[in-house]
Amino acid sequence: MGHLDHAAFGWLTPTLSYAMACIGAALGLRCTVRALATTGRARRNWLITAASAIGTGIWTMHFVAMLGFRVSGTDIRYDVPLTILSLLVAMVVVCAGVFAVGYGKDRNRALLIGGLTTGLGVASMHYLGMAAVRLHGDVTYDPVLVGLSVVIAVVAATAALWAGLNIKSPRAVTLASLVMGAAVSSMHYSGMFAVSVHVSPSGATLPGATAMQFIFPLAVGLGSYLFITSAFVALSPTADERQASATAQQPVEGAAR
Repeated sequence: MGHLDHAAFGWLTPTLSYAMACIGAALGLRCTVRALATTGRARRNWLITAASAIGTGIWTMHFVAMLGFRVSGTDIRYDVPLTILSLLVAMVVVCAGVFAVGYGKDRNRALLIGGLTTGLGVASMHYLGMAAVRLHGDVTYDPVLVGLSVVIAVVAATAALWAGLNIKSPRAVTLASLVMGAAVSSMHYSGMFAVSVHVSPSGATLPGATAMQFIFPLAVGLGSYLFITSAFVALSPTADERQASATAQQPVEGAAR
């Protein structure tokens, strides 16, 4: 059995991956708050932005953490189409959960359906990403730990959607994003601790791309997207700010007449 190292670069990859999860969660929550204060096309656009932020944060968290994954006795490669598919799955299922909450008339029912859908989607993203791993050997999973990781994913997703519905202040959003980042990271590492690898030494060339060839540039690109979107959201006026601006302009318009 090959020795698994989940943090080959020390605390660097766990810390960076946690930061990505927190940033995605915080941005998604802020966008959800903006969405619920609007209607029509504006609500739809904010919900799409929220879903893309949360999905990107979760996926980036997973694969930044995977940069530190090593197995003794074998190289590791990643199947590119499957890796991209895992990103698309993360985006689509998070979008479904966010829209269920954003447009659901029965908030409790929408929260349960959205949390279950999103949580199962996040777990699917994780295990699709693991299915993309190519190495010399066989990968097996502890079913108990796999089940635990799925439960954590569902609970974390439900908590995230609940926070989007109920948390409004920036300070509360920051605290919620830190908790959600920890939950997403816990889901990832509980899933990783479920992994066992039986190495079969071979001189054959593994198919796929190395982490530095493919995952690192993609993670950097998605991380940049999160930071740019964060700046956009921070500079966009809130519903209260727009209302205050409109109220302040009314006396001026009346005087002009």
